[in-house]
Formats: sequence, C-alpha cells, structure tokens
Amino acid sequence: MRSPTILLASLALMMSGCAVAQTPDPIRLWPNGAPGAVAGARAEVTENRIPLGTITRNVTEASLIPYPADPAIATGTAVIVAPGGGFHMLSIDNEGIEVAKWLNSIGITAFVLRYRLIQTGDDFMSVFFRRLTNLPELAQVVQPLRPFATADGEQAVRYVRANASRFGVKANRVGLMGFSAGGAVTVWTMMAGHVDSRPDFAAAIYPGLLPDPITVPGNAPPLLVVVADDDKLSRGDSGRLDAAWRAAGAPSDLVTYPSGGHGFGMGRKNRPTDAWTGRMQAWLQARGMLTK
Repeated sequence: MRSPTILLASLALMMSGCAVAQTPDPIRLWPNGAPGAVAGARAEVTENRIPLGTITRNVTEASLIPYPADPAIATGTAVIVAPGGGFHMLSIDNEGIEVAKWLNSIGITAFVLRYRLIQTGDDFMSVFFRRLTNLPELAQVVQPLRPFATADGEQAVRYVRANASRFGVKANRVGLMGFSAGGAVTVWTMMAGHVDSRPDFAAAIYPGLLPDPITVPGNAPPLLVVVADDDKLSRGDSGRLDAAWRAAGAPSDLVTYPSGGHGFGMGRKNRPTDAWTGRMQAWLQARGMLTK
C-alpha cells in the first residue's frame, strides 16, 4: 500500500515540468472586503514547486479566473472549478486551468475559483506532507477556514449567476465542481442551503475532509461523485457523500475506478481514471447541460 505522501508526490512529479500558465485577469469576489479578512497576511505566491508542480499559496482574496467558451460551440452552461491542495495550496493547473480548458472544449464557460487558504511559509511542504498522514490534525487545522472558504464558494455562484448574460450563459445553468479540498468547498457550499448560492448541478471529484454527518440541503442539486477505489484519502468520503444524497432522495451518481489514486486531475497516466472526463461529459449531456 502506498502512503498518501507517495501518492501525491508521484502525481506531482508528473506535473512538475509545467510552466506557470498565463491566465486572464482574476475577478475579485469581495471588492469591498471579504468577511473574516485577516490583516497582515502573507503575500500570495504562484510557483513551480517540485514535486508539486505549479501551485498557488496564501490566497487571502478570493477570486474567479474566467475562461469563456468559444461562441461557436458555447452551450450556455457555466461551471465554477475549485482546485484541490489540502487548503495549503491550489493545484492551479492540474485541477484548475486545465479543467477549465477541457470544459471550454465541450462548450462550457468555466471559472477557476481561487478560494481562501491556510497561511503557509517556505517550509509548508514538510508540514503539509506530515498532515496528510494525520488526517485528524489536517481537519483540525482546516476547520477555522471552513466558513470563509464556504463564503467564497457561495459568492462565486452568486457572482456567475448575477452576471450570466455578461458571460453568455444561462442563470439556471451554473454548476460547481471541485477536486479534493475543492470538493469539500463544493459540498460546504451546497450544505449552506441558500437558494441564491445553490448550484444547478455539482460534481465532487475525489472530495476530502467532508463533515460527518453530511447534511443534505433541501432541493439539493444533481451530484456526480468520481473517485478511485485505491484512493486512501477520499474513497470513504466519496461513498458517504453519494449515500447521503441518495438517502435524502436527491439525485446522485457515484463513478468509481479500480485504480488511479488521489489527485489525478487532468493528468493522463494510462490508468482507469483517465476516463473520468468522458464520464462527466456523458453525465452533463444526459442532464441537458451540453445542449444549446
């Protein structure tokens, strides 16, 4: 059995050759100041950090990076993408920008969500890897951040919906998806239960750090959950999430793959998880989200 550290490192080595991508200007979600903003925070950093690849750390001002679909193929659907990174960083390429570009290729306008993170220093890698092997410690450190990351997720949905016509999308076709910690942000946002920040559909890709129990909101949106069976970090949470949705009578589809580990994102490594984008595309098609 491989440890979580080895699982993450092996994925990150695959990403480490990526250069920091040029991105559109971010849209500030809280231009007048975010609730719970901390003064004197560390400077935000985007860097190529071996073995993690391109990451962003110390996000204190939440924002959205827009990736509009080509009008020739645009479907009118929008998806907000929340990258993972254990709330210590954002896997900004593998679980953010590259996902947005894939969504663009199937006619979906995408927004990469840069939600608030734990403050970290240059020694964050050793601290993060240690906490990955002690999930109760990681959950304890993350808990104070939960209301702020949740507020960022909710505000992202509100913003895209309020500005739907500006981006050429429909206000009733705003989805939210997240990877790992971003999957937690996705679930927390839905659990908040507010009508104006409820996504119209959602996807949780190997979500982690989910609450126990999972409280399903009324009128919960359709949910897609994707995970590998050999994912020691998120297999359990993924199963609990799907079961909770189904027990509440809400639509949910759990897609599992025999292998692929944690953090595969948009990486292609000749493993069963390589097929997840095709499965999600079929799910979106069945829900009418790829029809103009």
